[in-house]
Parts: sequence; C-alpha cells; structure tokens
Amino acid sequence: MNAPADTQHLKTALLKRLSHASATEQARALAEGQVSASELLEHSIDRIERLNPAINALVVLDLERARADARAADAALARGERRPLLGVPVSVKENFDVAGLPTTVGSPAQTGNLAAQDSAAVAGLREAGAIVLGKSNVPLALADLQSYNAVYGLSRNPWDPARTPGGSSGGSAAALAAGFVALELGTDIGGSIRIPAHFTGVYGHKTSQGLISLLGTGLPAGRQGERDLAVAGPLARSAADLALALPLLLNRDPRQNKTWRATLPAPRHNRLSDFRLLLIDHWPGTSQSLSEQLVSQRLAQAVQAGGGQVTRVSELAPGLLPDLVASHTLYRSLLGSSLADPPTLSAGAQQRLAALQPDDHSANTDADTAWLRSFSLSHRDWLRLNEARLQLRAQWEALFEQFDLVLSPVAPLPAFEHNQQEPKDERHYPVAFAEGVRPVRFLDLFTWAGLPVLPGLPATSFPLGLDESGLPIGGQAVGPFLEDLTPIRFAELLEAQQPGFIVPPGWQSTD
Repeated sequence: MNAPADTQHLKTALLKRLSHASATEQARALAEGQVSASELLEHSIDRIERLNPAINALVVLDLERARADARAADAALARGERRPLLGVPVSVKENFDVAGLPTTVGSPAQTGNLAAQDSAAVAGLREAGAIVLGKSNVPLALADLQSYNAVYGLSRNPWDPARTPGGSSGGSAAALAAGFVALELGTDIGGSIRIPAHFTGVYGHKTSQGLISLLGTGLPAGRQGERDLAVAGPLARSAADLALALPLLLNRDPRQNKTWRATLPAPRHNRLSDFRLLLIDHWPGTSQSLSEQLVSQRLAQAVQAGGGQVTRVSELAPGLLPDLVASHTLYRSLLGSSLADPPTLSAGAQQRLAALQPDDHSANTDADTAWLRSFSLSHRDWLRLNEARLQLRAQWEALFEQFDLVLSPVAPLPAFEHNQQEPKDERHYPVAFAEGVRPVRFLDLFTWAGLPVLPGLPATSFPLGLDESGLPIGGQAVGPFLEDLTPIRFAELLEAQQPGFIVPPGWQSTD
C-alpha cells in the first residue's frame, strides 16, 4: 500500500537533485525514463514562481508553449526518439529573438517589439529538443557589468542579493546558479558571458568570432549585419554542457550553409598533463589584486594536481606574447566604433575629448584616448585598426604554436554591490590589493575580459571555488582561433581537480 507514496518520494528526490544537475544529466534522466519532460518542466516552473522574485533572473516566461513542447517531447521520448536536449528546460538572454516574445534589450520604447521568429541560435536549441522556457534579464543596450533596466528591473546574485550577477548576461548566469534551468544562451563583447559566470560560479564560453550566427539578436529587428567583436555562446553548470551545446549552435545561417560548414577541430589534448599552458597572473603595468592573486594560485595548483604545469610570462622569449597594453588600446577603439548609435558621453568625458589636440595620436598608447575617439572614427581609420587587429591575430597564432592555452583571471574582483550611479563611465568599484582597498574605474575592469575579444579567440570561463568572503571566483582559458573545444576540454578536465559548480547557500534546500 505504500508503493505509490514511495514512488512519489523517489520522484521528488530525483527532481530535487536535478534542479542543479547538468543539462547532460537531465537529458540522461529523461532518455532513461526516470522523469518525464512535463514533470521536469513543472518542477522548474514551480521553482521559478517561488524563487525568481528574489533575484529577478528570468523576466519573460513562455509557459503555455513550454508545456506544449514538453508534452511533445514526452511523446517523442516514448517513440524512442533521442536528441541532445530532448525535454531539457533552457532559457536564453533577452536579446535573442524568440517567436512571439518581446526583444527590448531593456528599452521601454521597444516593449512592443515582438519577434516574428526564433533567432538562428534559439532555433538550434529547439531542434535539439530543448524546451525554451523564457528569457533572462540584461542591462539597457547590453552595456553594463550589471543587469538592470527600466523594463524588467534589477537582477540579483543568488550568492548575495546585495550584489550583481554581472552583465550583460547577468540574468542568464543567475538563472543557472539558482537552479531554474540547466542551460543558457548569452552573448559576449566585453566579458558579457565570462564575467557573469565568474560572479555566480558557473561556466561560460565566448566563441571564436563569426562561429555562431547572430541573426535574430538585438535591435533593430530584422538587422542583417552583425556587430563587430560580438559573439554568442552557451552558459552552463558544467564544462561538458558547453561541449554539448556548442555544436547545436553551429551552421545556423541559411545563406552560408549553401557552401560553408563549420566543423570544429577536436581538443588538442584529453589529459590535463599534456596541455602546454601559459599563465598571465597580472595585467602589465598594474598591481595584482588579491582576487587575481587567488585565481592564479588556484589555477596553478589545480593544473599541478592534474600532473601538469604552467609557464609564467617571465619565462617567455621576448616578443612571443603580444603587447597586451597596446592590444587593449586597440580593443577600446574597435569596441566603441562597433556601435551604430554611439552613447552620449558624460560631461567629464566630453571635456577630455575636447581637450585632445587634432594631431594627438596618443590613441596608439592610451586606452582612454582611444575610447574617447572611438565613437567618431572614420572608415579609413577603422580599416587601419582592423588591419592591426588581424596582425595581432597572427601573433596569437604564433604563440599557440608553442602553447595550447593561455590562462588568466576574468576580472580583478568578485561580484560587487549594485551601483546605479550615473554617468556610468565615472563609476568606481572597490578592489582589494595587498596594500588595501582602493577604487577602480568602471572602464578599467575590462582588461582581462577584452584579452580574447580583439583577436576573436575562444575563451572558456570556469569556477575556482570561493574567496575568503564566500563569493565565487573563476578563471578563463583562451584558445587558438576556431579551436573552441580545446579550452572547453581543459575546463572539463579541471573539474576533477577543484570544486566546479557549487550550489549557492540555501538554494538546494528550496525544493
């Protein structure tokens, strides 16, 4: 007589475990009939309805269609059909078009912009069997390391609601850490996948530039041109899920598919001890923050525990590593010039710009000057900078003949407290150094994040446990152009040497 009650108890325990399981584990449980897609979806919806108000990670839900898709997934599973994500609930960053849902990028003027069809990447997830449950929060115009806007409000970090989950894929990372979905889809141009992953203790992958189609993302609706430097990529609670998701997002552009098909090279190695690793532990010309120091120590320790070793920059032959300071200046120029509608500069920034002499070419060495001038570059100047970018990519290719990956921090600090001070470019954030805490400008938080963006390289962000304050920290592995599976595989191997994803305190017991 107790059999039904016992069965329900086991099912409840399984669903509780699956809340923070990987997408791979969820897909396996579905394929083996341990749980149905409808049961898993309803469990996710219940968590979202009870817990999402505290963090506001998911801001647009598509529940009725999701329920219909879950029923269809159950029927397909019963027929013996198998697809990589069949029945797995996922969500996507708000700037991805999902048919029938608004794409606003946080702008109140765009609340009526309902997508006519799924973006190319979302279509790839659906074809793999994923249940697209809804959309996650972003900052206005995707232009912040926090996620808040006048349409959907403020997103909070599950580790500490007083702190940000990051931006611009902040809602994405928070939804994963909170156990709402098992997989997310984000975009990255200034660390927008990797910094939220670092702030919340999850995994994220910035893809090689041009690898994933951005058709159907952002504004204006129907845009055909892709923003320079921007890429799409997955976020997840395990590195294996990044490897699972990435092939599903490839070859989605119907025009390119007439001839061009991307097939990713296999990872360079499958043992941690075989990787040739270069560790950059502090940014040239700056003091090393305590967070950067801890990340570098944990990276070296984890690699050594796996039988490998890292090479330090001081051990390199002169000229092998590209000039990081000059590269960051170039990055700032191209980042600003990638905007079709440049932002209004603050009064202080306008004064600094007006003070520049017409023949002042310090943009070659000064990132601030480069940023100030980036919004009004001529096409001729852009072509010159683009050639410098391609020359830099060639330098990185030469480096990757001697190394397989470059390891580094993602940001100089863990998740910081919410800060909505305006103007944004005049904000400062407290960063801890050996000599004490000092304020660091908003614009100076992007050095590590920009490192792989300018040359278009793939970079995987992965958790490295908690710092002394109990906040997640993470590192990144930067790989050779179009060899995206190599940094992902490294992150997967690293999981055996250190904690990987950790459930935020209190969130596991909420089922």
